[in-house]
Amino acid sequence: MKSTVAKALFHSYSYAEYRKIVADLLLEGKSTGNEQSESLVNYTRLNEARMNRLEKTIKISEDVISKLQNLDNHYIWLVISEGWCGDAAQILPIINKMAVESDKKIDLRIVLRDQNEELMNQYLTNGGKAIPKVIVICKEAGIVRADWGPRPKGATELMDNYKKEFGVIDDKIKTDLQLWYLADKGISVQEELMQIMDNIKYNRL
Repeated sequence: MKSTVAKALFHSYSYAEYRKIVADLLLEGKSTGNEQSESLVNYTRLNEARMNRLEKTIKISEDVISKLQNLDNHYIWLVISEGWCGDAAQILPIINKMAVESDKKIDLRIVLRDQNEELMNQYLTNGGKAIPKVIVICKEAGIVRADWGPRPKGATELMDNYKKEFGVIDDKIKTDLQLWYLADKGISVQEELMQIMDNIKYNRL
């Protein structure tokens, strides 16, 4: 296993621990990460409400549950995140439910981006520190097999097309992105992650 990944895992959190860290900081009027601002705290507060809702409403399909439980190895999904990140708030509850449904085949661990700069720099998206990023590790072999993120293909295309047309990422596209996630109901995240797991299982990665 790469030393940066091993070091990050040593300082990683469970989903419940991550939720508690974010919630405790909010009580102090803070967000996770190196930068602190009123807007980031407001985003974090909004994300907390969003994650609470998704934890109650997200459903993992029977097909995905079956595939997860029939994985041929045990895996760690190491996710790079921050409490203020809107995409992470939409995606983490889905990933957590997938891990819960996997019959212990998936161990979900979470690290904060700004506390793991060396790791983040190995998983940049178009040169940027976009999150969340899921790093798929084979537990037995201690090998990184794949990574995914920061958002599903449909959401990425929505953002890219808007930026091409208008040249900015503004409040309108942020709202449109949240509506996309709402309509998608977590299906794309499940399908794309399972495609990766299938590719690993059948040695296509």
